[in-house]
Amino acid sequence: MRIVKNILAVILGWLGGSAINMGLVQLGHSLFPMEGIDPNDMNALAEAMSTMEPKHFLFPFLAHAIGTFVGAIIAVRVAASHKMIFAMAIGVLFLIGGIMVNYMLPGPMWFTILDLVVAYIPMAWLGGTIALKKAKASI
Repeated sequence: MRIVKNILAVILGWLGGSAINMGLVQLGHSLFPMEGIDPNDMNALAEAMSTMEPKHFLFPFLAHAIGTFVGAIIAVRVAASHKMIFAMAIGVLFLIGGIMVNYMLPGPMWFTILDLVVAYIPMAWLGGTIALKKAKASI
C-alpha cells in the first residue's frame, strides 16, 4: 500500500501542479494578450518571443513556480514515506519540462535563467518544507 501511495504522490503532484500551471498561463494570456498571436500555436509563439515585453513573462514564471510549489505540497500530503524526496521529484519533473519549454520557446536569457534557477527546485523544496511543517504541527 505504501508503494501505491508513493506512486500516487508523484502522479497527483504532477497533475495538480500542471493544472495550476496551465490555469495561470491561460490567465496570463487573458490579462496580457499578445496581439495577432495564437497562444496555442507553438511556432507563432517561438517566432514572437523576441518581440514580447517583460509583462508577457510574468505569468509563465508564476505558473512554473506556483505549479511546482503546489505539486510538491500535494506530493508530500499523499506520500506514505520519504515525503521530501517526492516533493523534490516533482521539482525535477517540472524542471525537465521547463528545460524543454525554454528550448522550444527560446525567450530572453534573463527569463531562462530566472525560470530554470528559481521556479523549480527551490519551489519544490519550499512547498515540501511547508507541507512537512504543517503536517507536523497538526499532529
